[in-house]
Amino acid sequence: MVLDDDQDACEHANTGGYGSVALFLSTFTNKIDRKGRVSVPASFRATVSASSFNGIIVYQHLSLPCIEGADISFLEQMSNHLDTDFGPFNPEQMSMATAILAGSSQLGFDPEGRVVLPQELVAFAGVDGTATFAGLGRRFQIWNPDAFMAHKAEAMQKAAVTGPTLSPFRGGGQS
Repeated sequence: MVLDDDQDACEHANTGGYGSVALFLSTFTNKIDRKGRVSVPASFRATVSASSFNGIIVYQHLSLPCIEGADISFLEQMSNHLDTDFGPFNPEQMSMATAILAGSSQLGFDPEGRVVLPQELVAFAGVDGTATFAGLGRRFQIWNPDAFMAHKAEAMQKAAVTGPTLSPFRGGGQS
């Protein structure tokens, strides 16, 4: 990455290159109505409110039985990184672009802040009647509530072991 001036360099160093970033935080479980609509948590809608697209982007997670979601800027950055890191004709880039970008759906909010999840993603994640939204910072996931509880329990066990050894911030670990 080439930065043009000291201000850009400072912003990149202080924010991980993302500038001022709103985050998806917390966990919410919402009902899916008989028309297949689910209310996106208000805090998630607020996170994407400054985006160029008034909605969310969702796609199939690559290794977990859930739906991955983000705002449009996250997918724009991912696309740029795929081209920059791999080149547009690299087989690995093509695989990632096909799996994520070609498999993505743009879901606009209705006036009540609801979206209709694509049926193939609903079936993949086993979401039926209720959906759990789990904030992960720049991204979020949508799970079957029971599957999420099992996943969270496993993640908490792993985090208890690996968390103290990680260096989450540049320049040092946890104190």
